[in-house]
Amino acid sequence: MSEIRFMRQTVLNLEESKIREVANAGMGRADVLPFWFGESDEATPDAVRDAAIASLQSGETFYSHNLGLPALRDAVAAYSTGLHGPYGHAVSADRIAITSGGVNALIVAMQALVDAGDEVVAVTPVWPNLTAQPLIMGARLRCVPLQPDAQGAWQLDLPALLAAITPATRLLIINSPNNPTGWTLTHQEQAAILAHCRATGTWILADEVYERLYYRDDTPTRAAPSFLDVAQPQDRLVVAQSFSKAFLMTGWRLGYLILPPEMTLHVGKLIEFNTSCAPVFAQRGALAALAQAETITPHIVGHLRACRDTLLPLLQAVPGVETSAAPGGMYAFFRVAGFIDSLQLAKRLVAEAGLGLAPGAAFAPEAEGWLRWCFASKDRGRLEQGVQRLRDWLVQPSGR
Repeated sequence: MSEIRFMRQTVLNLEESKIREVANAGMGRADVLPFWFGESDEATPDAVRDAAIASLQSGETFYSHNLGLPALRDAVAAYSTGLHGPYGHAVSADRIAITSGGVNALIVAMQALVDAGDEVVAVTPVWPNLTAQPLIMGARLRCVPLQPDAQGAWQLDLPALLAAITPATRLLIINSPNNPTGWTLTHQEQAAILAHCRATGTWILADEVYERLYYRDDTPTRAAPSFLDVAQPQDRLVVAQSFSKAFLMTGWRLGYLILPPEMTLHVGKLIEFNTSCAPVFAQRGALAALAQAETITPHIVGHLRACRDTLLPLLQAVPGVETSAAPGGMYAFFRVAGFIDSLQLAKRLVAEAGLGLAPGAAFAPEAEGWLRWCFASKDRGRLEQGVQRLRDWLVQPSGR
């Protein structure tokens, strides 16, 4: 205990993950259907795994460049240009830094941009790492909440966000498509935010890891709107990305940053002092993923859309449930009338219904009472079974 006194108070004050708290209560139980984490239960595609195996078998077990394999940086640049070049500017390889996961990309960006005492504005609800990281850096955090409408769809109050960003604001953190709500920025909103941040001198850290998990009904599209579509290469914009979602590579821990070119060398120094480099075999897997991106990802997105369209009508048919189909991401975000404490509700659903969901309180105070359901299921029948468990539990006397 005596040693704990010498830890930073900021670290001691960090909250433990409420998602993990629920998951820990149900892990190892064969009778629980787990939908708490943000990942599919489907394995990484064979071609990606085969490339990594070949790399290991050939002896590629050594350090690589801090910024990643040149071939992978070139491939990421070409991939990003293919998605966003038609709208904005080509992404060059000198703007790419490969990181050991999307979360590592985010903390490296935070280390590059935020000093203790800086003001950081974040749009919430959001994945809790994004609001914890500036606090770890000693920043002052201000949150601008999304608001649900009568149908359960979350919306941004753009004037309120712009009013919150002043010349004193060092960094804006914004995640779109959003985890947990699925809310997604439009190009018009991104252009307005970018113009305002240019005027105030504010950096933007855009977490766009769900950009390929986007389901538009009016116009087919390969990706959600991105700040890269409206920004110049020299803008104060850092985009964080990951191979986890669009390539089913969560456990590989591989991500990347898209930066103004002047930042890249210095970010390489931060990577050296954090992780040194990403494993070569994982980077070889990512190269294979990008080489087959337009085969792998549309299949994944099509399946996720089918999962969403399976789950949402079933949830909406449950008495007392309020939710809306999200345009992006891999989650249904919903609440049940009469329940206020989402952590308690999530724990009860694990213990009494065998259903594992994430509590809304993990993402922001304004999400209290809501639950997040990851619908990325290889077998859509599991989603149907999960809704039936929820429905059955709600009609039991113990469910109230």
